[in-house]
Amino acid sequence: MNFQKMLKTEVAITLVKETLKTQLISQLNLIPVSSPIAVLDGTGINDDLNGTERPVAFPVKALGEKRAVVVHSLAKWKRLRLKQLEVDLNYGILTDMKALRPDEDYTHIHSIYVDQWDWEKRIEPAQRTLEYLKETVSKIYEALKFTEKFVEAHYPDIKAILPENIKFISSQELLDLYPNSTPKERENAIAKEYGAVFLYGIGGKLTNGEPHDGRAPDYDDWSTLNSEGTYGLNGDILVWHPTLECAFELSSMGIRVDKAALIKQLELRNSTDRSQLSFHKMLLEDKLPDSIGGGIGQSRVCMFMLKKSHIGEVQVSIWADEEIERLASKGIELL
Repeated sequence: MNFQKMLKTEVAITLVKETLKTQLISQLNLIPVSSPIAVLDGTGINDDLNGTERPVAFPVKALGEKRAVVVHSLAKWKRLRLKQLEVDLNYGILTDMKALRPDEDYTHIHSIYVDQWDWEKRIEPAQRTLEYLKETVSKIYEALKFTEKFVEAHYPDIKAILPENIKFISSQELLDLYPNSTPKERENAIAKEYGAVFLYGIGGKLTNGEPHDGRAPDYDDWSTLNSEGTYGLNGDILVWHPTLECAFELSSMGIRVDKAALIKQLELRNSTDRSQLSFHKMLLEDKLPDSIGGGIGQSRVCMFMLKKSHIGEVQVSIWADEEIERLASKGIELL
């Protein structure tokens, strides 16, 4: 193994992470905060992702064997934290989230270890619009472009490739463009054409009777009719990865559900029983601030910025021996 190459990669990873974090703080008015690796089960705080993934669970001796779960992400915890810290309007929080997702299928872009910048920003009800969502996405995109150019300045062989502007398109519009393609095929086509895309309105059923992708019903708002006549105030930032030659998701984000959207989405997903959980009760009783937030994958960003072909090149995780050997035979060394 080439340990000097690994060491240089580690230095580059730090450069990417520190640069983008600083840019996000500046662009979005965020305050860095601490965050948990686990939360108590049964509170409704943990992110349910698509609603089927099992969290890592364990009993806590000091709490009478109460069950705790390792976080999937901090989508709901952050909103609680905004309230607890009494964060001002149009300011937010940013945390380095570390999580385990044992049900994740292994691929070159997925491992069971997840690291991302989780951020959440307090807004007022009048800002729950598609226009405000796009404005926020544009600020994140500026941070990404700055980081990519900063990397190129330090590593001239790694060329900046992001286009000047990000393309905005709804999942319904994308389906209309490519009606006979799968969701991933549609993402690949649009990302290849534009280089960087924000695909919005993800979670609700489209005209083909299927959602573009799954979303839990209790954090992102994917059901509200927006100003363009489509549904949803959430989405994903996708870029074209030249090494992998495919669409590459860097962030999932959105305006969070208000009381009306939560009720509607719980009903649509036959999950009204969640309304009895503490987080959901607070939201239904108007005790939580309106917010926008998301997660930006740290390893994903490093993969794109450093043009790596496997997530194991930018993070330490658990891999099968045969996978390590297979990749090594191709010159890909995992950290």
